[in-house]
Amino acid sequence: MRSLHRLQPIGAIFVLALALLCAVRSAPAHADDTACEPTKLAAKYPGLAGKTIKIGQDGESVPFSQRDPKDLTKLIGLDADLARATFACVGVPIDFTIGTWSGLIPAAMSGQVDIMWDTLLYTAERAKKLDFVVYMNAATGVLVAKGNPKNTHTLDDLCGLTATTQLGTTQEAMLREANAKCTAAGKSAVTIILSQDMPSSLRLVQSGRADLAAVNKFVGDSMIASSPDKVQSAFDVVTGAKISVGIAKGNPDLVKAIKDGLATIRANGTEKAIYEKYQVDYSLTTDPTVLTE
Repeated sequence: MRSLHRLQPIGAIFVLALALLCAVRSAPAHADDTACEPTKLAAKYPGLAGKTIKIGQDGESVPFSQRDPKDLTKLIGLDADLARATFACVGVPIDFTIGTWSGLIPAAMSGQVDIMWDTLLYTAERAKKLDFVVYMNAATGVLVAKGNPKNTHTLDDLCGLTATTQLGTTQEAMLREANAKCTAAGKSAVTIILSQDMPSSLRLVQSGRADLAAVNKFVGDSMIASSPDKVQSAFDVVTGAKISVGIAKGNPDLVKAIKDGLATIRANGTEKAIYEKYQVDYSLTTDPTVLTE
């Protein structure tokens, strides 16, 4: 099992203000659905009483997880803010831990962190060792150098090209499937370079060492916005994949708390405000759903 690298505790964070915000925004007619109840933690989730939840993120998956430029010891982003709001709503303090994205999955499976909340996609294979709370639909973006010099427009165009993506991602599986199709058809193989994080994949494209990078679409959009003169979108792949929170097996109260907290901040408008803050398409969200296999 891959070990977790450069884990760095950032400090326990318990945002009482967010809990109060949840309560203030609640609608009287649906108080049970929209009111945060942090004072009822011990009664509703006894297994979490007295605990601080360790959340794994990489701090490099803009706009989901990144270091705050005003305070590099703090994580911000869509997933970071959703985690804060969710756990403040249910009354559990949290502590962010930074590691390489590919290392966070085995870290969550082994209990080095309690959960991974960082653009993690549900798969049946991962569900053998993790439980999932799904909250958003996903898509893959394929990035190429400005001008699309290799004229790449679909997965069928990848034969003979060099592609990069992160180790252990669904994008890696997608590229390996594309390579298998190429070789089965007697065409040149897809050369795949695996990186530890998305910025590394972007640098490979910018330097010409890779022809394309397959990344989370929303992260890719952010990369294009930051380097519009160097990279562009070639095409998107909508696969029906689901973005989720990953929790080690055997933590039913934690799974329930995440699902309930997400449902509450969804009902009272806090979730939508966070999506709007980071300019992520809110129509892609889903009602939180637990998947265990």
